Amino acid sequence: MSLLGLALSLLIGVALGLFGGGGSLLTVPLLVYVLGLPPREAIASSLLIVAAASLVAALQHLRAGNLRLRTGLQFGSAGMVGAHAGGRAGAFIDPSLLLLLLACMMVLSAYAMWRGRRAPLRPAPHAHAFARLVAQGLGVGLLTGLMGAGGGFLITPALVLWAGLPMPAAVGTSLLIIVLNALAGFSGYASHVRIDFHLVASLAAAAVAGSFVGARLAARIDHTSLRRAFAGFVLGMAAFVFARETDAFLATARSALPASLPQLAFALAVLLVGMATGRASRRAGAGTFGEQGFSGGAGI
Repeated sequence: MSLLGLALSLLIGVALGLFGGGGSLLTVPLLVYVLGLPPREAIASSLLIVAAASLVAALQHLRAGNLRLRTGLQFGSAGMVGAHAGGRAGAFIDPSLLLLLLACMMVLSAYAMWRGRRAPLRPAPHAHAFARLVAQGLGVGLLTGLMGAGGGFLITPALVLWAGLPMPAAVGTSLLIIVLNALAGFSGYASHVRIDFHLVASLAAAAVAGSFVGARLAARIDHTSLRRAFAGFVLGMAAFVFARETDAFLATARSALPASLPQLAFALAVLLVGMATGRASRRAGAGTFGEQGFSGGAGI
């Protein structure tokens, strides 16, 4: 691994420590554009890195009593089904289209990070709350498994809104769900990609180390302006991915349009799922970024 790759993975960890999330969205672009991994291998590797970073944060919450195991397993079980399906589906999706879908996820994440949490999250009792929680789990799991990002900024509001968890418990429980989703997504990709486990271990260790540095800095800086600056950086990176991959995918689609139509239909369905799961965040006063630090972990 190059020194630049190591430095950037440390910065991703610092971002996780400062904002409690968002940094994992940059892991796949780092692996693809800096370290030269193929997109599918990069996504599978990112899932293991996300799982490692989330596990460290989840253990902190477990010690603090802010992790509801039963709720996490209920939501996570549904998420694992979606995540494994997403990982398997990655074998049939054009690599450029996978990166374009990730760029859409980055835009959504940047928006949530820019807004911050504007209102207290309040439970909204509903007769079908459990069914909606399971549906949300399936949707977030699909996004995680397919694109290699944790989606905690979607999970946390759902746990508050439909499971009735207080914010600290929702954040801690979301981390357990992210670990389960990431591992299930990796299991889907493992059937059709090869992984450089030495590279993954190095990146994961650097990201975890950087996260503790970020957590130390979090108490000493102005969160709002820095959070928005990072949101702008994520948005800029999404624009870079769009610029790099749109022409490549269109060239492939033009040369084999009939074969590309099912992929386009699937991509549209994934985007609709992302919009549906994101609606819960907006209804709940979305945006858990920058509120908790790395120990918060939402949005990894």
